[in-house]
Amino acid sequence: MHMQEQFSNRWGIVLASLGMAIGAGNLWRFPRLAGQYGGSFLILWIVFLLIWSIPLLMAEFSIGKKYKLGVIGSYGKIGGKGMTWGGFFITLCTLGIAFYYAIVTGWALQYLGLSTKNLWAFIGGGNTLADELAADPTYLDQYWNSIANNNPWTIVLYIIAVIVGIFVLTKGIQNGLEKANKILIPTLFILLLVITVMALNMENGYKGLEYMFLIDIRHFSNPTIWIEALSQSAWSTGAGWGLIMTISSYSRKSEDVVLNTFIGGFGNNTASLMAGMAILPAVFALAASESEAISYLQSGNQALTFTIIPKLFATVSGGAVLSFIFFFAFFLAAFSSLLPMLELFISNLRDMGITRTSAAIRAAAFCIVFGFPSAYSLNFFNNQDWVWGIGLIVSGLLIIVAVLRYGVSRFKRDYIDSDSDFNVPSKYFAIALIFNVFFGAILIYWWMSQGYSQNPWFNDSGSWNVFDVYSNASIVTQWAMVIIAGILLNKYLYNTFVKNKS
Repeated sequence: MHMQEQFSNRWGIVLASLGMAIGAGNLWRFPRLAGQYGGSFLILWIVFLLIWSIPLLMAEFSIGKKYKLGVIGSYGKIGGKGMTWGGFFITLCTLGIAFYYAIVTGWALQYLGLSTKNLWAFIGGGNTLADELAADPTYLDQYWNSIANNNPWTIVLYIIAVIVGIFVLTKGIQNGLEKANKILIPTLFILLLVITVMALNMENGYKGLEYMFLIDIRHFSNPTIWIEALSQSAWSTGAGWGLIMTISSYSRKSEDVVLNTFIGGFGNNTASLMAGMAILPAVFALAASESEAISYLQSGNQALTFTIIPKLFATVSGGAVLSFIFFFAFFLAAFSSLLPMLELFISNLRDMGITRTSAAIRAAAFCIVFGFPSAYSLNFFNNQDWVWGIGLIVSGLLIIVAVLRYGVSRFKRDYIDSDSDFNVPSKYFAIALIFNVFFGAILIYWWMSQGYSQNPWFNDSGSWNVFDVYSNASIVTQWAMVIIAGILLNKYLYNTFVKNKS
């Protein structure tokens, strides 16, 4: 067995779990969704944490801890010979996200550079971002458009982020991932706390807090908010990614499955709420009017973090400091989540008998090559986010199916309760998993039936609309390619990653 390494103590795996969960989705995606739907979104998001994410994370954590293998091997062990392809899908889904997520890390570095330049100008009396905006109100929009499409520096920076991440991981678990998270995660929480306090102390900042927790029941009839809440919970906590399965494969025998899962899940949601409590109050405090603030938030613009926030921070005294703190936190969050994605790839390669260094180099090469299209084109990035973000629900369903095949009560007794001092009711675990099978399938159908592309299946000429960014045809085609490949390779996958592994 190659996975002899372990985290040195409970805090090592807790920080790794938080590093995996707390990422750009907390500072980039969550505030946008909370801004669109307010308290209605928060309710569903918390419900899905308890119903979807926590049970899935408990299952993943216990499976990884039990088998000490990569995702394909661990899933093959619990799912059986005929289901090994499911681990292949989970792995490819997460790698699909990792390839474009590396670009988000590059964007974070771009904006950290911009905010650093602005802070330096503010201190030295030079030309600040506020001066640039005064001369050209579209400056930030142009800046975002320039870095989001075929920008050489974005390409260079995401490659650097991948290389640095791989360098950390070549040091191993204790000397690499664990030591990095001991610096990244506490620093991230401190920065989030600082920016939250500063935002809430701004004039009218409290209005953003009121808006964030305001419940509008009309939103509940919109299928988008349901799928967004579920995908955000799955995305942000890491449920269904296979990442916690990878991390727990390095856990000590005495690690408490349930306690670690709850710490990770609620720690992640706490970070998301802090990010929302920083950004939404800042929007209300710095917008010209309350209606303008609401308009900003309800636009649902994915560039909210990159265009609105720097603009707002540039308008107040000390905003240069606030902007620097925010984008430093954003980079730390993005980088801390990129590490376990790369480790997932490395752990699967190591199951093939490849050394850690060699596996790390190959993981870097794959991430750089397959991340390039998303760095080159924002449309390609959006398509991959669309396809594999929803694909996490399929990944979660595959994990649930494996547990159900084993037997829910038997699984909880053998995999979870035997290693947990803190237990949850068996009925809660069973009902949640069974409910999720039906609910996940219904949500995917509901989502696709809405037709978020003008031509969800076929284009105007009657051809399969696979190249449309948001088409159902694109989603189904890419999922089908991975599933078919996994099924065709199932025997090889089982023999390579599962058979004779202990």
